[in-house]
Amino acid sequence: MPQESFVKRTYSKKSILVMTACLAGIAMLLVFGGKAMGNGHAYGASLLVIVLAMVPFFFSFEHRRPQARELVTLAVLCAIAVAARLLFIWAPHFKPMTAIIIIVGAALGPQAGFMTGAMAAFVSNFFFGQGPWTPWQMLAFGMAGFLAGIFCRSGMISRRRIPLSIFGAVLVMAIVGPLQDTCSLFLMTNTITPASAGAIYLSGVPANAVHALATFLTLLLVSQPMFEKLDRLKQKYGILKESA
Repeated sequence: MPQESFVKRTYSKKSILVMTACLAGIAMLLVFGGKAMGNGHAYGASLLVIVLAMVPFFFSFEHRRPQARELVTLAVLCAIAVAARLLFIWAPHFKPMTAIIIIVGAALGPQAGFMTGAMAAFVSNFFFGQGPWTPWQMLAFGMAGFLAGIFCRSGMISRRRIPLSIFGAVLVMAIVGPLQDTCSLFLMTNTITPASAGAIYLSGVPANAVHALATFLTLLLVSQPMFEKLDRLKQKYGILKESA
């Protein structure tokens, strides 16, 4: 089967509006919550992010109900992403989880990618520690899957090994890492100034570089086998074709 067989797809105005509204809602929750979102409110904020992440996914099934095997497939992929993060718990900032999320988004669409990223961040933090940073991580990892789905489904980025690996590394350095650094900016500074923002973002570059390297290597090694499996599932069982 051609590698790009499931890549190009158009989006209805209604789908774009729903996805945009949910992303805007999550962003407003995090930005305006700011420091007020202490440990006591972190779980509530995280659950709200999950709900908003699920809306576009289930909206994509407006013409039919999602099948149980489709939800099970996403649950398994989320578990694989969590396991990828836990496997390297001994290596600070080395997070192959982002690569798995990017693969899900590229193969199954932006809605599935965002929901997998958000859920994987939430679940894995039961091992790494929950806190006011959790919703920010859910947004960051969710955006990795979302943008991978958007760029790959529009044909702007190829699913081939090298281009996708480079895309994943750039995505971590430009979006995923800075989003997590923004959480530090809100939590660690009383008054946000250009100087304090610059210091926070610059201090995050080394950690983001390690994260980008992990993403690059993981995509290089496992993206194509996973695409083959996921494309075979879509062709054989017709799952998740509406979530593109």
